[in-house]
Amino acid sequence: MAYILQVDFKMDGPFGNEMVKEFTDLAKSINDEEGLIWKIWTEDNEAKEAGGIYLFETKAFASKYLTMHIARLKGFGIEKVNGKIFEVNEGLTSINHGPIK
Repeated sequence: MAYILQVDFKMDGPFGNEMVKEFTDLAKSINDEEGLIWKIWTEDNEAKEAGGIYLFETKAFASKYLTMHIARLKGFGIEKVNGKIFEVNEGLTSINHGPIK
């Protein structure tokens, strides 16, 4: 059973190509997180929000990552982080071509 981790938070930037330049090393390091299958980076420059949607192998891996990520973001000066973990309904997701593997 796969689990989605949804994270969002307020930040002043960078966004777009600047975000790519600033966070490429971080993005590469996330690939080494235990149980991570993939991550989609999210951003909204107008609302000054960013975050990500992650797919993990287990709820335990997602929870462990969320705890670490909140601490990392606090180190960046981001105090309020929204994080939710959802079980993926693989049967319905596969009907809609969701990448769950």
